[in-house]
Amino acid sequence: MPRSRTTVNFELVDKRLVHWTETGALPAAAYCAGTREAMFPASFFGRRAPGDTVPLSGDSLFLVASLTKPVTVTAALILLERGEIALDDPIVEFLPAFAGSDRTRSDVRVRHLMTHTSGLPDQLPQNTALRAAHAPLSTFVEEACRTPLLFAPGTQVRYQSMGTALLGEIVRVVSGKPLPEFLREEVFEPLGMTETSLGWRPETADGIAKLRLEPEQAATDWHWNTPYWLGFGAPWGGLITSPADFARFCRMMLLGGALDGVRILSAATVCAMTRNQLDAFPSIPEEDRRCRPWGLGWRLNWRGTSAFFGDLLGPKSYGHWGATGTLCWIDPDPGTFLVLLTTLPPGEDGRYLARISNMIAAALN
Repeated sequence: MPRSRTTVNFELVDKRLVHWTETGALPAAAYCAGTREAMFPASFFGRRAPGDTVPLSGDSLFLVASLTKPVTVTAALILLERGEIALDDPIVEFLPAFAGSDRTRSDVRVRHLMTHTSGLPDQLPQNTALRAAHAPLSTFVEEACRTPLLFAPGTQVRYQSMGTALLGEIVRVVSGKPLPEFLREEVFEPLGMTETSLGWRPETADGIAKLRLEPEQAATDWHWNTPYWLGFGAPWGGLITSPADFARFCRMMLLGGALDGVRILSAATVCAMTRNQLDAFPSIPEEDRRCRPWGLGWRLNWRGTSAFFGDLLGPKSYGHWGATGTLCWIDPDPGTFLVLLTTLPPGEDGRYLARISNMIAAALN
């Protein structure tokens, strides 16, 4: 059982984050952790922007990158619960522009978009050119509908943001509402996530923590810190939120789809999101199905690697990471969760994220 609210001590975590932010290893970090019974206050470290003197504070927001993906999947599953879509629906049923001369395109189903098995690429071949031109989301969707598949759907697992882009478009087509509006009405407002939006609200711009960028990135006018990208609202990576707000989303999942008397998802849907969906794809290599499982929108615990999640989570745990230096996980057996947001893109191994994840998992259990 997790420790009680009065006995959890995050002192070691806080000392480590103070050290890393004061020495410049991390520009900034914040976390919010908790249990089924309680959510601990969020803690903030470092500066709101690299080289700035303004400290992070309780009103700081973060661009959380791919932590957006399970939120977009949640929107689609709300429609599934209402009988408006099903996992085996062909996506050409909703997006006729996706059809093409390649017959395998008609085999791409909604479930493939949620499990990284669609054959779509992570980013478009013309991704850089589109961003440099400040292309709108609709252009990315149009290009994703035309881009060739990398493999037949359901035969491989390859991380793909463009599948989530099309899933967001399906939500728009079916619901008649843009994804940011749908999420605000169906998820954020009911959960009391008052600081969260898909794409920025310009009036909150000064409160958004800025990422540390490589010089070649910082020289562009379309990088993560720019008005273009902050306002883009990418279904795969455009969520702007606070640690405490996203903790409410995680706690809703931990509690089986409901929080504070408000139900977002059924318990059956939460179970489907958090079990190994790759077991249903016999053509996927056995090593991927067994060692690198995915649920619906959520990465399950890849045991045998420290990357991102660390080493102490249980076999039923799930979560996600983001390219802006963000991480969340939920561990149902002890009933704990973590939201960890930084402003340092993590590289391939999520070094800092994994170490803090281990420390917080140890403190909670």
